[in-house]
Formats: sequence, C-alpha cells, structure tokens
Amino acid sequence: MASSPARFLSARRRHRSAGLVVLLLGLLSVGAAYTALVPDNAAVADDAAQSQKIEEGRKLFTVGCASCHGQNAEGSTDGEGRVVAPSLIGVGAAAVDFQVGTGRMPAQQPNAQVPRKNVVYSPAEIEALAAYVASLGPGPAIPNADAYDVSKATDEQVTRGGELFRTNCTACHNFAGKGGALPNGRYAPSLMGVDAKHMYEAMLTGPQQMPVFSDQVLTEQDKRDVIAYLKALETQQDPGGFGLGRLGPVSEGLWGWLVGIGILVAVAVWIGAKGVRAKDEH
Repeated sequence: MASSPARFLSARRRHRSAGLVVLLLGLLSVGAAYTALVPDNAAVADDAAQSQKIEEGRKLFTVGCASCHGQNAEGSTDGEGRVVAPSLIGVGAAAVDFQVGTGRMPAQQPNAQVPRKNVVYSPAEIEALAAYVASLGPGPAIPNADAYDVSKATDEQVTRGGELFRTNCTACHNFAGKGGALPNGRYAPSLMGVDAKHMYEAMLTGPQQMPVFSDQVLTEQDKRDVIAYLKALETQQDPGGFGLGRLGPVSEGLWGWLVGIGILVAVAVWIGAKGVRAKDEH
C-alpha cells in the first residue's frame, strides 16, 4: 500500500537536507509575497513624477488661464449668460496641446475667432498644463508620433486622403487647404505649414467651430491619409500657371476682371484717342 503524504514527510523530516529545503521554501514564499504586495519602484517613481507635473500645470493654469476658465477650469460667462471661456473638464490633454501649442491660448482677448500666434509657453510647460487638464476628467490624449507620421505615405494613401478631405473638410478649408470665411466673423484657417501633430489633434478635439472627427468617424489611418494629402499640397507646383492662392473661382474671377476687362478698357481708350487725333488732322 502506498504511503500517505503525511507519512512521506514524517519519514524524511529528520533528513540532513530537510532544514535547507525548508529555508529555501521560506525564502521563496517571502520573496513572492514581497513582489505581490510591495509596489514597483519604477511605478512609484513614475507616479511621483506625474503628480509633480500635474502640480506644476496647476500653478501655470492658476496664473495664465484661471482668469477666464475659472479656478477649477469650470469655464465662465458674462453678465448676460454668454460663454466667455468654456469648461476644460473632459477636453483632454490633446486639446490643451493644440490650443497652447499653436499659440491660440492664452487668448489676447475673447473674439469670434481666436487666431494662431506665437507660442507663449515652453514644451515642458505645455506638457504640464496638458497633464493638469487631463487630470480633471477623461478626454483625448496627445497622440503618439506614429499616429501622424506621414513620411512613408504612398501615392495611394495621399489620393485617398484627398478624397476624405474633399468630402469632409473643403466646405470650410477650401479644396487646397487654404482656409475660408465663415459666418459671424469666423473663418477656417489655412492648413498650409501646420504641424502634423496639431492637424491630428484638431481632428481629434474639434477646436472652436470645427466638428470632432473621432476615431469612429475618421479612423487613425483616415486621419493620417488626410495629413499626407495636406503635406503633399505644400510641395505641389502649379504647372498650368499662377496658383492665384488656390482660392478657387473668386480669385480667378477677380483676375479675369482686373486683367481681361482692364485690357478691353485700355484698348477702347486707345481706339477713342486715335479717332480723336484722326478728326483733328482733318
């Protein structure tokens, strides 16, 4: 009959190696418990660094942003209930990186459109502000570089990006990304020379009057293709002649009036002057 485990262990407890085995088992048990219960030092350091960054962002926000957006980023209104500055709770780090990274924020004064201007904060300060606002509520994060890298975009992707852009964006930004006027003093800015990361963040967050193109509307690849198309436009030549700002029929019609009608008027004046001289000679 086979021996039970208890008999097996009892018979060998006086073996000269038993103490060493028990010691090793104890050390392994303590090590496993320590690993499970004690937090990773690297994780603790990362949490501490993130907390410090959030605190730095809070201080920057209090000095440079709270006068409009409120001490707790809850937004503000004027005496008639109109929104002066929107709430930033839940807008995410990507919205802060776009607005502050393009110089639109802090705004010089509240207007229908906040223009792009020189950047006030350093990259580290922008990162801290974004971390603080992101801590107030969940929202779109700053995209990784791979999300908007179009350095290896193919001709097919550029073509597809052009189709997506003409379908979703040309009503405001013009077919060539040159921008255009909108009602009530607003406008869609030119997209020429805009950083690829800021293009991606704009589609992700919908700044000002722009709609949000979430990943459910335009996938990450869709956004990257649109950016590839716009970057291709920046280097595109005008083999047919003058580009005329690529503003479409307005600039072309103006050119026709100024040059075409101007030439006709000059010819008419010349004919009239020549006729007057002919009469005087007779």
